[in-house]
Amino acid sequence: MNWLPSASLAQLQARADMLKTIRDFFSERQVLEVETPSLSQAGVTDVHLQCFKTKFVGRNISDKPLVDGGVALYLQTSPEFHMKRLLAAGSGCIYQISKVYRNEESGRFHNPEFSLLEWYRVGFDHHQLMDEMSLLLSDILHCDTPLRCTYQQVFLTHLNVDPLAATITELKLAGAHLQLGEVLDNETDKDTILQLLFCIAIECKIGQDVPCFVYDFPASQAALARINKKDPRVADRFEVYYKSVELANGFYELNSSQEQLHRFQSDNQLRQKMGLAEMPIDHKFVACLDHLPDCAGVALGLDRLLMLSSKQSHINDVLSFSVDNA
Repeated sequence: MNWLPSASLAQLQARADMLKTIRDFFSERQVLEVETPSLSQAGVTDVHLQCFKTKFVGRNISDKPLVDGGVALYLQTSPEFHMKRLLAAGSGCIYQISKVYRNEESGRFHNPEFSLLEWYRVGFDHHQLMDEMSLLLSDILHCDTPLRCTYQQVFLTHLNVDPLAATITELKLAGAHLQLGEVLDNETDKDTILQLLFCIAIECKIGQDVPCFVYDFPASQAALARINKKDPRVADRFEVYYKSVELANGFYELNSSQEQLHRFQSDNQLRQKMGLAEMPIDHKFVACLDHLPDCAGVALGLDRLLMLSSKQSHINDVLSFSVDNA
């Protein structure tokens, strides 16, 4: 039986060096490091994220069962909800390096448990946050200044179709040469088609020499971002790609509890339509949003970042113990 670590000792040292660089970066900028729970009574409603679920069956101070059958708890896919509650309570600028969990595939770029760097800058919009993130990426990847393109630009460049104006039929025609067959032909959701086309035709083309920020995603893909004031067709959201790898997802953060609740409810309606289990809505998080300061935030996958900085070909090469070796 092989009990050895998945990563080499050199990779463990490389991770330690990367974490020191990150902590020094934020210390210089007086951004506070925080810690939030991995377990919560609510998960996420996003149809593209699947949570691990467990149950708390402990006893309270009266030595009685907490509740009949225990309390359902979810391993967090991101520390976002709790970090925003800290921001709403007046924490100021914060960052966190945490383990997060997604009950999805395991593969070259995926492990169900992974390390995430998430940070929030009060008073920043998403463009200012991209400026700061560019500096951090250059420090770790030793690369030149990242490029920036809009979501609309990359579709026009690589597929010759406008994602903000095209019909579903036009999008399918634009992707016909990709040989996706029934996967594309049978899909009826526009955002799913857009994500499929982006993944297959665009991710492999952008950010090959230096990282590429893609911003102004369609408003229908806003998630927890604001809708752009100048162009309501797009959201104030960005993602970062480097050498065909998605590294980060950032927002100019929505601070309307009413709008966020509506989005969560719409997610659950879509889950029901897709045959997925509805997720409990985190009402504590929703309630904090009306008190959230003007800020921007981003989540950056550290295992993938380490893969790229140390030129490793598989995520297992940078994990002390991958899921199949844990």
